[in-house]
Amino acid sequence: MKISYEVVHLKAKHVFKIAREELEGDQFDNVIVRLEHDGLTGWGEAAPFVIYGENHRTVLAALETLKPVIEKWDDPWKAEKMMAELDGVLELNFAAKAAVDAALYDIQGKIAGVPVYSLLGLDPEDAPLSTFTIGIDEPKVVRQRVREVLDCPLLKIKVGGPQDIEALRVVREEAPEARIRVDANCGWEPHEALAMIEELADYGVEFVEQPLRAASVEGMCWLHERSPLPLMADESCERLEHVPACAGQFDAINIKLAKCGGIRHALKMIGCARAHNLKVMLGCMLESSVLITAAAHISPLVDYADLDGHVLIANDPFVGMRFESGRMVMPDGPGLGVQQR
Repeated sequence: MKISYEVVHLKAKHVFKIAREELEGDQFDNVIVRLEHDGLTGWGEAAPFVIYGENHRTVLAALETLKPVIEKWDDPWKAEKMMAELDGVLELNFAAKAAVDAALYDIQGKIAGVPVYSLLGLDPEDAPLSTFTIGIDEPKVVRQRVREVLDCPLLKIKVGGPQDIEALRVVREEAPEARIRVDANCGWEPHEALAMIEELADYGVEFVEQPLRAASVEGMCWLHERSPLPLMADESCERLEHVPACAGQFDAINIKLAKCGGIRHALKMIGCARAHNLKVMLGCMLESSVLITAAAHISPLVDYADLDGHVLIANDPFVGMRFESGRMVMPDGPGLGVQQR
C-alpha cells in the first residue's frame, strides 16, 4: 500500500466557542490521508485536538514515522495486525492512527463492494438522530443560531460561560419542543456544577457532558451521587483503558474516532461500555465528511450521536453522510462512500 497526506484548512461557519478558551477559533487544520492499493483509494482524516497534545504538525510527523511501516503491508485485510504494529511504533498520536484506520476500512469496503456498515453487519436505519451543536455566545447570538436550525429536534448547547442559564432560556423559548443536551467541556467545579445542573433540569435538559476536569475523579464521584441529570464522560474517556473507571462517575461515555484511534478501537470501547452498563454516544471534532462519515457507519451501535462537525464548516472538501434535520443519511457507495467535491 502507498500512503500520502496533506493538510486541509477547514473554515468554521461561525467562531466556535466552548468553555476552554484555548480551543476557540474559526479555522481548524486537519490532515487528509490517502491509501492506495491495487487501484483503489481509501480516504481517512486526522482531526487533532490540542488538549490531547496534537495538532496538524504532530500528525504529519507521526504519519512520516509510520509511512515505511504502513507501506510494507500489502494486504488490507490484515488491518488489525497492521494497526497493532503502528501502536507499537508510536504509543500516542491517535488522530493520525484514526485516519489510517478509516482509510483501511474504506479500502476493505471497496474490495468487497459494500459500505462499511454492511461489512460490520449493521443497518443504518438503526442509527440515532444526531444533535446540532451551538457554541457559547451572547444570548442574542444563541437565539439567532437556534432560529437557523429549528428543523433539528436535538440540540447540543455548549456551556461554561457567564450567561449559561440565560442562553438555555433563549434556546427553550425559540425551540420549546427540542430535546436539549448540554456540554460543559470541563468548565465547572463540583459545587458549581451541582447548582447549575439543578437549574438545567428545569429546562428539560437530557444529560450533561463532562461537567468537571478529567482529573477531578473524587469530584465526579461526589457529583454523580447527587446529580438530578445523567452525566456523560468526554475528556475523561479518551480510549479503551479509560472506560471501566467511568462507571461510578458517569452514566455514559462519548467516543470520538480522533481521540481513540479509529473505528476498530471505537468498537472495542462500545463493547466495554456495555459491559459496565454505560450508555454510548459517538461524537466528533470539527471534521470534514471523511471522518464524520466513518463514525456514522458504526452509529447503529450507539445510543446517542453528535456527528454534525461537517455541517459546522463552510468548505468541506468531501461529500459523504448527509445531515438532514438531525437524521444521518448514509452514502450508497462501497467503503466509506465519501467522494471529493
